[in-house]
Amino acid sequence: MYQLFLEHTIIKIKKIRYVQLNPPIKYVMNSIVIDNFSKLKLSLFYLPAFLISAILSLLYIEDSLRAESYIKIQQDYFFLLNSILSRYPSIQYNLTETGNALVVFSFLSIFILYAPKLWESLASALLISCMFSSFLKKIFAVPRPAAVFNNDSFIIIGKTLSGNNSVPSGHSITVFTALTLLLFAFMPRKLKLKIIWSSFIVITGLILVFTRVGVGAHYPIDVIIGSIIGYVSALLGIFISKKYNLWKWINEKKYYPFFITASLVCSLVLINKIINENFIIYYLSLLTLTFSLIKIVAVYAKK
Repeated sequence: MYQLFLEHTIIKIKKIRYVQLNPPIKYVMNSIVIDNFSKLKLSLFYLPAFLISAILSLLYIEDSLRAESYIKIQQDYFFLLNSILSRYPSIQYNLTETGNALVVFSFLSIFILYAPKLWESLASALLISCMFSSFLKKIFAVPRPAAVFNNDSFIIIGKTLSGNNSVPSGHSITVFTALTLLLFAFMPRKLKLKIIWSSFIVITGLILVFTRVGVGAHYPIDVIIGSIIGYVSALLGIFISKKYNLWKWINEKKYYPFFITASLVCSLVLINKIINENFIIYYLSLLTLTFSLIKIVAVYAKK
């Protein structure tokens, strides 16, 4: 009896030591995110504050704070960028859909399991970005290109958007909200790698958001402002998550059925989009979401 007890104890000790020496990837990745987020300072808001001030100052100097003049000062740049980028319509449409919240959820869904801290920040950030977007669109009420220019004078890819809600670009906000979270969540420690990682994120973000000009949905300044708001939303989401733990339940296994259900619903929507539009971005989103769903179900079903 004593020998069995001793053997059982030794096995438990070995398991504990194994876990300590070889922690599951979830704890490793989540620890990295928590550690990186803990190092962030409020001084990170200086850059977006400067950029917004610079844009407003430029618009004021050019007497372009009114919708008509705001459009006029950038119409040449809009036509130029639209003519260049729209040469690759399929690429532009696929890339611009990365600003679709459905696609963002799909691509980041695996982090529900492996880096829930990132999702805690993302939840707050998306709520903030939605508030910013809806409020500013109503305040500025700038008509979109399709509502101002002859639709034959530039290229429109996808659905024609002609409302008075051009500023800021909602897709750009979503893109930079997600990318900013990834930027700080997995920021390397070495300076050289930090520069490479930051440059990669920023360049990728700019390529994605300027597709909104390529598809004829927004003016250049719309996407720049949207990108800045997305960056600010992500930072606010991180700081709120650090202080209040509003979304701590995301890390609790008993709530996985919520994400499983959400994933199934999103999968059905993606399948419908594939049937109707058949773009590769939806196939990639569905593939990523399916992989995440299988992983989450496996963890939830495991006793």
